Amino acid sequence: MFRKILAAIDDSDLSQAIFEQALSLAKTNQAELMLLHVLEPFMESYPGDPYVGVSESAMQAYWKHWHEREQAGLNRLKLLEEQARPAEVALEFSQNVGNPGKVICATAKTWNADLIIVGRRGFRGLQEFWMGSVSNYVLHHAPCHVLTIQGVPQSQSQSEMANAVSAT
Repeated sequence: MFRKILAAIDDSDLSQAIFEQALSLAKTNQAELMLLHVLEPFMESYPGDPYVGVSESAMQAYWKHWHEREQAGLNRLKLLEEQARPAEVALEFSQNVGNPGKVICATAKTWNADLIIVGRRGFRGLQEFWMGSVSNYVLHHAPCHVLTIQGVPQSQSQSEMANAVSAT
């Protein structure tokens, strides 16, 4: 039986499914639930190359973008907290900075989680090598059980959308 469930939430559409599964398990097991969002420095969503120059305007642009991401992450966590309220589950959330896989595992260890729920986008082969795999890291380094929620790779969903559009 799970008593402390950590759900790793990111900016993807898959996060809603992760949240719903985590909330359901927490309610069923009368477990505590932690929602964790990890901000990764120099993510691909940064508009431009973060390593180019150290001009004041470049740093201001970087920090502006960073604070926007930080606030968006907190807003997402607060929204999920509101959605969880009717389930009457003990819930807390945290937003940390660092390598997502390492932060998830470290937080699970510190918080004494007995289950981590993480999404998997389905990258394979070279795509997984280049894009990295948070879920793969967590599976191999977690201090507890891990449940992966399977998503659809972005390239696959885009091609499915293109096929659907061309069929109309």
